[in-house]
Amino acid sequence: MRLIAVGAATIAILGIGFLLVALAQLGYKDTPFLPNQKWRVHESQRPQPVTVTPAQTFGEPPSDAIILFDGKDLSRWRSVWTGGPARWKVENGYMEIVPRTGDIQTIEEFGDCQLHIEWCIPEDVKGSGQGRGNSGVFLMGRYEIQILDSYENKTYADGMAAAIYGQYPPLVNASRKPGEWQTYDIIWIAPRFDGDKLVRPGYLTLIHNGVVVHYHTPIMGLTRHRTFPTYRPHSPVGPLRLQDHGFPVRFRNIWYRPLKGYDGEPEWRDLTFLLFPDLPRQ
Repeated sequence: MRLIAVGAATIAILGIGFLLVALAQLGYKDTPFLPNQKWRVHESQRPQPVTVTPAQTFGEPPSDAIILFDGKDLSRWRSVWTGGPARWKVENGYMEIVPRTGDIQTIEEFGDCQLHIEWCIPEDVKGSGQGRGNSGVFLMGRYEIQILDSYENKTYADGMAAAIYGQYPPLVNASRKPGEWQTYDIIWIAPRFDGDKLVRPGYLTLIHNGVVVHYHTPIMGLTRHRTFPTYRPHSPVGPLRLQDHGFPVRFRNIWYRPLKGYDGEPEWRDLTFLLFPDLPRQ
């Protein structure tokens, strides 16, 4: 009986050892390939993702973020009208629109990204409809996400806060009261062109104050007022533009992270029809 017990214990120890070795190894070389890709399931040679240190506080920039406005100055911005220094006011950690000084935009240009921006409409805002705290965030200087006081203030649906202006209203109205800071967290996939031909539209995901209001939504084209949006070919990068619509809207804590593809690829690719070639293309 003692020999049997010793044998069983030895087998158990060996089994645990083999299990620990299996768990410790970095992947396999004998598993099937993923559909239409060069990597196997649990591929040992697949590149490890870059390490990014998240912020201690939600909404603050992670370690790889590029800071566009840190509350100190507008050195990363310029006037759209003149190309010279941005003329908005900076105080108390935020920038504020000085009405009739014009839109401003970043000196830096970027495309596919994760973008964070905080904004606030003054508590003493006056007016109604579109005339109440109006501004806008223009991705690549072309595609507008509306800023407006939409807390108990009605206007046309595709022109309210968090609307993709002139195209889609938000799924829900997540607006806070005037005087309270609001957040936009944006995932932006820029459109792509082959010469004059559009080969992929832009896609937008927007989280407004922690609430999803657009999800991988295809952009119809350049922002337009009272007319149908259409595309015009442009570079895969562009500036972030903030609109002066005549109201002293405030902004703070603006940063972005460039987005790339899996496994070190330079940009995101839509793998839907690569992985599922038999799906109907409607």
